Amino acid sequence: MDRVALRGLKARGHHGVFPREREEGQTFIVDLVLGLDTRPAAADDDLAKTVHYGLVAEEVVAIVEGDPVDLIETLAERISAACLKFDGVEEVEVVVHKPDAPITVPFDDVTITIRRSRT
Repeated sequence: MDRVALRGLKARGHHGVFPREREEGQTFIVDLVLGLDTRPAAADDDLAKTVHYGLVAEEVVAIVEGDPVDLIETLAERISAACLKFDGVEEVEVVVHKPDAPITVPFDDVTITIRRSRT
C-alpha cells in the first residue's frame, strides 16, 4: 500500500466539552496518511487515477470548521469516514492536534491518532 500524507492542515473549530471552547473556538491541526495504490496513476501520469489531495484537504477543513462535537475522538472519526469515501483510498491514519486544549499545566500538544480501513 502506498501512502499520501498531508501534514499540518489548520482550521478553526468549536469542538470541546467546555462552554468557552464552543463559544470562542480554537485552532485544530490535522495530519493524514492515506493508503492507496498509486501505480495506475504513476503509469499513466493521470490525476484521475489517484486521490486528489487538494479535495481531501478541503473536505477535512470543512469538517473541522463544521458542526461542533465534544470529543476530538469524534472529530477524528468523522474525518476518517470522509477520507475513506474518496475513490482508491483503502485506509487512513488521522491525527487531530488540539494545541490549545484547556489544560492547567504546561504542555505542547494533545493528539488523538486513529487508523481506519474499508475492510
